[in-house]
Amino acid sequence: MQSEHPSQQEVVDPRPLVGEPLFLDLLNTRWVHDGVLRDLLDSTGGLAIWLRSAGLDDQAAADRETLDATVQTREILLALLDQAPSPETMDALNRVLEHGALHYRLGPDGSEEHPRTDSPAWLPSWLAATDYLRLMTASPDRVKSCAHPACVLHFHDTTKNGTRRWCSMAICGNRAKAARHYDRTRTNVQPPN
Repeated sequence: MQSEHPSQQEVVDPRPLVGEPLFLDLLNTRWVHDGVLRDLLDSTGGLAIWLRSAGLDDQAAADRETLDATVQTREILLALLDQAPSPETMDALNRVLEHGALHYRLGPDGSEEHPRTDSPAWLPSWLAATDYLRLMTASPDRVKSCAHPACVLHFHDTTKNGTRRWCSMAICGNRAKAARHYDRTRTNVQPPN
């Protein structure tokens, strides 16, 4: 369906992996394409794409304040996941968490949870930080980095046996299979005498 106003047409999320839990989806705003590190959060326009993709576009503005908070939180989460958590990174995540709290209300269907932050700009960051705590408490061994050495993406392994290795079998898994095939065929070819 065409939008009435061309300026309101939605831009497609260019990332190769979307739909992961929120904190991993935030980490995956950085990816490698053709050997170059891409960053969706290099502008407020990219932030708008991520907010829409994450279902947060009606809760947070794609402005400079939200972008700065979101990028700062992404860097903290990357440091916590890719390195041994240091007291500094733990303190940094706690400062993000201090921006909000979960409030409960009684609604028509029972208990309702409503996150609130001291500034709307911090809501996406606070939600990603609380999602990090949830996943790292529930299933830390299922939060993984893609096994392909040139990939920077992360995923939540929901396979039954927990043996997923690739962000996407179609992308990184196939690259690895192709590289193994190339190595096998190259070593099987005898040089001419």
